[in-house]
Amino acid sequence: SLALGQQYSSLGSQPILCGSIPGLVPKQLRFCRNYIEIMPSVAEGVKLGIQECQHQFRGRRWNCTTIDDSLAIFGPVLDKATRESAFVHAIASAGVAFAVTRSCAEGTSTICGCDSHHKGPPGDGWKWGGCSEDADFGVLVSREFADARENRPDARSAMNRHNNEAGRTTILDHMHLKCKCHGLSGSCEVKTCWWAQPDFRAIGDYLKDKYDSASEMVVEKHRESRGWVETLRAKYALFKPPTERDLVYYENSPNFCEPNPETGSFGTRDRTCNVTSHGIDGCDLLCCGRGHNTRTEKRKEKCHCIFHWCCYVSCQECTRIYDVHTCK
Repeated sequence: SLALGQQYSSLGSQPILCGSIPGLVPKQLRFCRNYIEIMPSVAEGVKLGIQECQHQFRGRRWNCTTIDDSLAIFGPVLDKATRESAFVHAIASAGVAFAVTRSCAEGTSTICGCDSHHKGPPGDGWKWGGCSEDADFGVLVSREFADARENRPDARSAMNRHNNEAGRTTILDHMHLKCKCHGLSGSCEVKTCWWAQPDFRAIGDYLKDKYDSASEMVVEKHRESRGWVETLRAKYALFKPPTERDLVYYENSPNFCEPNPETGSFGTRDRTCNVTSHGIDGCDLLCCGRGHNTRTEKRKEKCHCIFHWCCYVSCQECTRIYDVHTCK
């Protein structure tokens, strides 16, 4: 289902044939046919999640690289139950909830709209108005679609369901009041407010923090009436157990330093690094101790810009020389 956003980003501009979308399980196929109106938003949400993943990991050894013309758009990286897999599932599920919620508020679908449940009386000096975004509906769509393939009684399905829900819960936790003033000369005599989602960047920042503090788990097997069932338990009893808002994983990540087709690692050779940084984006860590090359690069940029009354800006074109550092 992650491939939906990458390969079907133009769903909104052409008729959708659900049966032609590869990789859908039967429940997702039924969902697509029953709710065809919101499938472009589902695709847009997955695409949004992928783009945010690439932004958050732009300076990491694994930079959320996608593979063109492949159903498994991240390659074998998601085959393992690592913290990278945890983040991708969380951000993609959050992206679907976010995009569907935003689409409904914009009136692009007849099966959803604004949230009429204002969740409490208005505060002093304002009243309910505008179009409150119905995040509960967006979360429901994400849960029905993204979790449809996670119905096996094994540890990986349990991990994916947990991380999917952690991503969606982030959307609900970050809903906030947005207000607009009315009155003469912006006097704000009357103020109307509505519930709104944050910028998706805030969701990405939050989930990236959760990635850095993800909880390592161990797999336990239990015998139940339906057979053997795998569940997850926190590996370290001395640490605080993960909540529904935390990301979980149970397999260690590769170091992503060298190319490895089995793990999906592209290595870090020729990656641009920051020579002044001591963090993971710095040349020491990003290049895995192999060292780096430096070259100069000329770039044409606008400079000496002047504002003219009224109303335009004129600029000169300057050539500037930059040092570019890449991993050996």
